[in-house]
Amino acid sequence: MPGYAKDKQLIRGRLNRIAGQVAGLQRMVEDDRYCIDVLTQVSAVKAALESVALLLLADHTASCVAEAIRAGDGSDKVRELNGAVERLVRG
Repeated sequence: MPGYAKDKQLIRGRLNRIAGQVAGLQRMVEDDRYCIDVLTQVSAVKAALESVALLLLADHTASCVAEAIRAGDGSDKVRELNGAVERLVRG
């Protein structure tokens, strides 16, 4: 079972809203909306995705990483978590 199982519905709901935001962005471009308005919506989508990512990281830490540490084999999971955080920060 994935670490985000308890928040799966919440995550799916957020991703559905993000998909709607992206569709709205496409319509804005098709309708030749003002650049700054499009950029504002791009920023909103980015923030929404970052929010989902933070929730997934928290769930992963609380479940997968914590369980690996309890089992005495946490170093690989911690390294994996650090890599994921690094990718998010640089992305």
